[in-house]
Amino acid sequence: MKPFNYNKALFISILSFCGNIFFAQNIQNNPQSNHGNKFEQLGTILPTPNEYRTASGAPGGKYWQQKADYDIDVTLDEKNLSVIGTETVTYHNNSPDALNYLWLQLDENQHDPNSFVHGIEENHLNEPFTEKDLKGMNTKEKLAGLGDKIDAVTDEKGNALKYTINETMMRIDLPKPLASKGKVKFRIKWHYKMINRIEYGGRGGYEFFPEDGNHLFTLTQWYPRMCVYSDFHGWQNKQFLGRGEFALAFGNFRVKMTVPADHLVCSTGECQNYAQVLSPAQLGRWQKAQTAKEPVEIGLLADAVDAEKKKTGLNGATKTWIFKADSVRDFAWGSSRKYCWDAMPITVGGKKVMCMSFYGKEAYGLYRKYSTKVVAHTIKTYSKYTIDYPYPVAQSIEAANGMEYPMICFNFGRTEKDGTYTEGSKNGMILVIIHEVGHNFFPMIINSDERQWTWLDEGLNTFVQFLTEQEWDYNYPSQRGPAHKMVDYFRLPKNQLEPIMVNSENINNFGANAYGKPATALTVLRETVMGRELFDFSFKQYCNRWAFKHPEPADFFRSMEDASAVDLDWFWRSWFYDTDPVDISVDTVKAYQIVKGQKVKVQMDTVYSFLKQPLGYEYITKVRNRESGLKAMVDIDTTLRDFYYHYKPNPPLMREIKNRNEGLEEIPDSTFAKFNGNYVYEIKFSNKGGSVMPVIIQWNYSDGSTEIERLHVYVWRKNEKEIHKTFLKTKKVTSILLDPYKETADINEKNNTWNIKSEPSKFELYKAKAATGRGQSTGGNPMQKAKEGK
Repeated sequence: MKPFNYNKALFISILSFCGNIFFAQNIQNNPQSNHGNKFEQLGTILPTPNEYRTASGAPGGKYWQQKADYDIDVTLDEKNLSVIGTETVTYHNNSPDALNYLWLQLDENQHDPNSFVHGIEENHLNEPFTEKDLKGMNTKEKLAGLGDKIDAVTDEKGNALKYTINETMMRIDLPKPLASKGKVKFRIKWHYKMINRIEYGGRGGYEFFPEDGNHLFTLTQWYPRMCVYSDFHGWQNKQFLGRGEFALAFGNFRVKMTVPADHLVCSTGECQNYAQVLSPAQLGRWQKAQTAKEPVEIGLLADAVDAEKKKTGLNGATKTWIFKADSVRDFAWGSSRKYCWDAMPITVGGKKVMCMSFYGKEAYGLYRKYSTKVVAHTIKTYSKYTIDYPYPVAQSIEAANGMEYPMICFNFGRTEKDGTYTEGSKNGMILVIIHEVGHNFFPMIINSDERQWTWLDEGLNTFVQFLTEQEWDYNYPSQRGPAHKMVDYFRLPKNQLEPIMVNSENINNFGANAYGKPATALTVLRETVMGRELFDFSFKQYCNRWAFKHPEPADFFRSMEDASAVDLDWFWRSWFYDTDPVDISVDTVKAYQIVKGQKVKVQMDTVYSFLKQPLGYEYITKVRNRESGLKAMVDIDTTLRDFYYHYKPNPPLMREIKNRNEGLEEIPDSTFAKFNGNYVYEIKFSNKGGSVMPVIIQWNYSDGSTEIERLHVYVWRKNEKEIHKTFLKTKKVTSILLDPYKETADINEKNNTWNIKSEPSKFELYKAKAATGRGQSTGGNPMQKAKEGK
């Protein structure tokens, strides 16, 4: 027997004793389980990886997606403000499934006066009650005749195909299943009446200029478009409600547009027949622009003004423009005799990209100087952070609002009539051009499902927009991206905050939640959590993996982690799945110094820190851009410096708040007469039971007649507890009954009735004196005051 080592036993006993003490202390200091904390892995929250989408975030070995090719012949009828088209679609079924039917989108049906979408938004009676408010309540009259009219659906041999239209979706039933790896060709004839998009809203339609009697047409979501059929969703045929945008398949387009002969046309893709549709002088300037260093004006201002006056295209003469675009998910175009046009080339990834702008005389003072150069800067900057821009054209079109499509986008930015503008108008124009041109990358190339997840394109795009703004001008006042810009949102009551991972149609604070918060999250990732080098590499990996494909949120989350070796599950959980804000506090500080084996307390002195620049100006992105030696565009190209580059405004002064009706005038008798004697009712509905259902109203009128009105269940989607709705009626209501046919299983009929006790109050109606065009001011701007010597 070996001798017992007492020293060793004592050492082991001491270790055991200390271990038990440590274990006991650990239990005492941490009495609760750590399960479910912020650092828990996402686990089953994310979809299970498969052969189509891998755990690394990359497409799998058996990834597939559908393809849709279009051959379209369309006519723009300016006199009747209508569009008449025929399209031949070749649909390629690359899925492993046989398809019995196909789904297409009919977005123009959003404007159909009978569509349920007109009743799903809550509204209130607000003062001053304007003519626009009054017209907005008269939905059926203002939208009469609108919506897609399908004239025929046939196969390639002309045989009729059965189809069914459900609101903004159309199903075509195939005579036999479309086999996997097969293709089918069919033809659709359709027409529709265009909407005044300025007066009534909408992305596509026309804007009328009463001062010169001309139109500016934007053709967007204008043709029946194939829905996406995917491995993760099947058919994406969620109805278009107006906000959640699009899910579309890639394909090749050839489009022939017949328009009035004096119009210029801008479009997705490359024009195939400029030699036939341009004048010799225009064609010469177009050819000169191919090698220019500065934007060349192809459609001259003087020519546009002359065309506005003569309107020769209204005599029936037409021209047919032909455009071709490959590997795009959509196709949009614009047409007007008002257009000026300039262009210049840039080189991206060894390929030429023609950067171009189209704009009316109302925007000439801003667009001629800035637009095409902003387009070029955007394409170069986004290519640096994502993928090389793959298309041959990128365009910015002034149209008084903003919306994006492949190779073309519609923006705002008009001057005063004297050519001056406010600094806000200029910065707003630069912002929207960068944002909308940037959408060429998200989602036109990195083709996420906008109908389901707005943030996956708007949020990522807003983030790169922020980077692009800061590389345009160090002093550019970016509103989204910097973390401090989101603090006011995060300070809102908890019940007003929403996770980023919310469906597009169910978001209340849309701008903050779908644009600002995800852009801020990515800025925090880049500048604070991951660092620029790891973030930039991972972000480019995601973009390259999913270019010309259909990514989902999990593909983004996994790609960012896979390429960086940074566990970000806690970040996705906190920023994308939760609503808790950041609030870190220093409450107490204890400090000691070891002196000859003793612990001696150290006196803590107060330390003051000074910011070199005001908060919000010298934030982290600006600091690191400056430290990296990055040069802004306004310093590289000094021609971009204008009056406001040198202008230093006076400090703001207190202003008296004016009467809210000042600047308004009474509606003329001719307008008011139409609504004279009508009744307006605002009703508050409460959901006391909790289950949401359609609201079915029986109106009982003083003349003894009744009317049934139904509100779609979507009316509850933003507030499941209570809603307010206003109604315009031509007759006096004596009582209201909910669910008159007892079709909703309402458990309390006692609260389903309401009796009118008094006459509805009268209120004044006012007509707003609206400035024409986005960005125009009602008072003098600093440029005007400088000219006047004030």
